[in-house]
Amino acid sequence: MTSARSQAGAEPGAEPGSGSGLRNDLGWALGVVFRGYVKAANAAFTDVPGGPRGYQVLATAARSEPGSQQELAHHLGVDRTVMTYLLDDLERARLIERHADPADRRARRIAPTERGRALLSDLDQRLGAAEEHVLAGLTAPDRQAFRALLCQAAWHASAADPGGSACALADSAGETRLGQAGGC
Repeated sequence: MTSARSQAGAEPGAEPGSGSGLRNDLGWALGVVFRGYVKAANAAFTDVPGGPRGYQVLATAARSEPGSQQELAHHLGVDRTVMTYLLDDLERARLIERHADPADRRARRIAPTERGRALLSDLDQRLGAAEEHVLAGLTAPDRQAFRALLCQAAWHASAADPGGSACALADSAGETRLGQAGGC
């Protein structure tokens, strides 16, 4: 996700604005922060089936009412087939359970187990530490402002492209995907 502009004159270890031409290059800045976040998040989620994607499934199942397995896949932008394998792995690890939906016996609802909730609490702490590491160059008020502005931009971008998934965007940008090798 580098542009010709961001590569021109870039020196390893150079501060943005120190003659590197990167001070205002959004693509470069997003790429650096994204790669740092992916690396830190992957390290935080080493013991979760599916890595960061397994965390997302577990967190969504624990914190919201995603409905059926299919609705969960759609909500997270994960292919239904990949979601099935991911849920199989999480279920084998005794982190989630699948229950028949009383309204539709063909549908399955996903619920975290007690073990899954305990792991989720630990993972939340690890992810918080990883996020703090990535944003360590900002003051506490700037971190809050950055998060708020980034979320606002993300919601706007998501609304402008409701059919686009994070995986499709990452694939098209040639970036490393969060989650298991093998994809979305």
